[in-house]
Amino acid sequence: MSDLVFPQKPDSLREIFGVPKPIIGMVHLRPLPGAPRYEGEPMSAIIDSAVADAAAWRQGGIDGLLMENGWDLPFAKPDDIGHETVGAMTAIGVALVREMPLPLGVNCLANGVKPALAIAKAAPAALRYRAWLRAQGIRIFADVHVKHGSHAIVSDRSLAEQTRDALFFDADVLIATGQRTGDATDIEEVRGIRSASSLPVIVGSGLTAENAAELLKIADGAIVGSWAKRDGVWWNSVDSERVRRLMSVVRGIRQAPTSRGV
Repeated sequence: MSDLVFPQKPDSLREIFGVPKPIIGMVHLRPLPGAPRYEGEPMSAIIDSAVADAAAWRQGGIDGLLMENGWDLPFAKPDDIGHETVGAMTAIGVALVREMPLPLGVNCLANGVKPALAIAKAAPAALRYRAWLRAQGIRIFADVHVKHGSHAIVSDRSLAEQTRDALFFDADVLIATGQRTGDATDIEEVRGIRSASSLPVIVGSGLTAENAAELLKIADGAIVGSWAKRDGVWWNSVDSERVRRLMSVVRGIRQAPTSRGV
């Protein structure tokens, strides 16, 4: 019965990236039209900034990119995300796909599932909506016990139960994060999510060159942002030398004999 409810899925990480332990670099977009912090900056400048960060990631050897409207603070609720946000992110996504031959993911804050899928479909990079768009080629990376989340609301449900929720709603890859942006992910949380699922599990925050060896013993990959930015601050530009340092560690991990364990 469980195979009918949660059918075995292919390894989406391997399909997308073609390497073990893929590392995904964050492209934090400058304030977009419609956001409180937007001050009229031309879209051409916003696109150039995103492409420059993506280029720095690529120069450092990153495996993929994830763009996010991180400067659109305070974030709108899903139903309040405007057409201007979707339009701006689509334009940026198209530019990134054109300029960077790397897999691209989309995160539309906050919790903008439908906008993110629409952007990903338009830029070639909600599940009924995914089917309606005929966008099954887009893979869903789902946070479990997400950072910045209202954990008190779900505190009566175990980590394993929350993991199974993500499986039930058709996630392809699961994400374990720290409490907030840049905080290291608790390795026991990675273990807990892995023990309740056969899907790939990646680290969603706090990976550094110093802790990569420990976390990637258990995790199948990671999303990296803050540590690879200048001075380790998420809103600064990407430092390609930091990226190179991290990816050098990751390449060593890939070459070492490893096992997918708990």
